Amino acid sequence: MRFLMLGDVVGRPGRKAIQKILPMVLQEHKPDLVIANGENVAGGNGITLDTAWELFSGGIDVITLGNHVWDKREAFSLLDKEERIIRPANYPPGTPGRGYTIVNVNQEYKVGIINLSGRVFLPPMDCPFRIGYQLAEELREETKFILVDFHAEATSEKVALGWYLDGMVSAVVGTHTHIQTADARILPNGTAYITDVGMTGPRDSVLGVKKEIIINKFLSNLPARFEVANGVMQLEAIIIDVDPVTGKAVSVNRLQHYYSD
Repeated sequence: MRFLMLGDVVGRPGRKAIQKILPMVLQEHKPDLVIANGENVAGGNGITLDTAWELFSGGIDVITLGNHVWDKREAFSLLDKEERIIRPANYPPGTPGRGYTIVNVNQEYKVGIINLSGRVFLPPMDCPFRIGYQLAEELREETKFILVDFHAEATSEKVALGWYLDGMVSAVVGTHTHIQTADARILPNGTAYITDVGMTGPRDSVLGVKKEIIINKFLSNLPARFEVANGVMQLEAIIIDVDPVTGKAVSVNRLQHYYSD
C-alpha cells in the first residue's frame, strides 16, 4: 500500500503544479491513495467548490484542511456535502463537515484519514492528542491503515503527537508551515513521521506570498494585503509505503519537483 501526501496547495500556482507536475509523479510512483492539504487552495486562503474540483480532477483523492478552512463562505455547505474533504476533527461538536473519512482503495483496502489542528500559536481548539487517539482507536476497528494530517505551527507539538500515536496509525504527517522538513522517519512502533510535508505552489515566495510584500511587512511592521506569488511552481510531498498486512509503515521518502512555463 502506497500513500502520496502533498504539502499545502497554495492558490493558482499550486493548482497548476498539480496539473503540470502531479501526472509525472503519479506515473513514476504509482500511489494507491493521493491526499493533499487544500486550506490555501483558493486565492491563498480557504477552499471553494471550483478549486476543490480542480484538485480532484487533477488526481487528488482526499483533501485535508486547517485553520483557513472557513475563509471562503461556501466552505460551510461544501464540507457538509463532500465526504472527500475533511476539516480538523478537534473543532467543537456541531461544526460543519467532518474530521475524518474512510475511503476504499483498489476495492480491497479501507484507509482512514484524520485531520487535526494544533493549539500552539493557533486558535484554541479541543485537544488534538485526546481527539486523535480516540479517533485512531475507533478507526482501527475498521482498518489498519490510518494517516493523520496534523496541521500545526509548533514543531514540538507535531513531534509529540507523532510519538503519542506511534503504533496506533500508519503515519503522522505535519502541514501548515509550508517548509519541508528533513526529519522523515519511521518511529519505533511503525508510524511514518515528518514534521512538515512542505508546500505545493510558487517556489520563489515567502510561504506562497509575494516576497516583496512580506519583506516590506517585516521592515515596516505595517499591515499588508497578501498576494499569491507567481513564477516557478513546486510540488512537495512524501511517499509512504505501508505493509498491507500490519498497516505499519516500511518506508517514507520526501519528494520535491519543480516546473516553469
